[in-house]
Amino acid sequence: MCEKLNSKKSYFLFEIIFVILLISYFSYSLLPKNTQPEFKVAIDRLVLYLNQTRLQAFIDDKYDLSNPKWFRKRWTLKFFNCSENVGGIYYSIYSDTNMAGHPNADESLKDPLTKKYIYSSNSCEENNSNSEYVLLTKKFGIKNISMTCNSTTSSIGQLSFGSDGKVYSRLSTDENDDSSYLLNEDCTIKFISNKGDISGIKVYANTGFIEKL
Repeated sequence: MCEKLNSKKSYFLFEIIFVILLISYFSYSLLPKNTQPEFKVAIDRLVLYLNQTRLQAFIDDKYDLSNPKWFRKRWTLKFFNCSENVGGIYYSIYSDTNMAGHPNADESLKDPLTKKYIYSSNSCEENNSNSEYVLLTKKFGIKNISMTCNSTTSSIGQLSFGSDGKVYSRLSTDENDDSSYLLNEDCTIKFISNKGDISGIKVYANTGFIEKL
């Protein structure tokens, strides 16, 4: 049993290293040369960040017997609308450790290369502490996002990852309700830019595997 667990952890660590190498490749090969459209760069980075979130969930088990709402701390990528006076779309990756129901920078995941938070507030302002890639409209001209698995009522949608590999389209607010909103069908995220470019990402329900369409 111990050998099986050690083997599983080794596999996940290998995946983490692989994702970091991919992020490094895109950072130093694609961006400085400006050989790829900004829209493509934004989607590629989002795929990498989703994989980083999934792997973070594997190694950071949030289960806590003393907390009946422990599952609300699962690592989550969530899409938001910027404030009305700003307009646009952004996303944050976070674990709601303070149980406030909304992310802040201190709870957010960091880009392993730049050490910047994968986070923004709804003011969608650029700063030196946060990753520029989260500002999908302001930086990359993405005007619309739709998710086939959106179970939220106040956002564009989210994906939350469990340490067991399962994916959730929302996190329940009820105590001891850690299994609601389990993703039973593959989730497709569709992106449309101001120039009419279209791209998509699929997250597979049974495995959590993430694929660019």
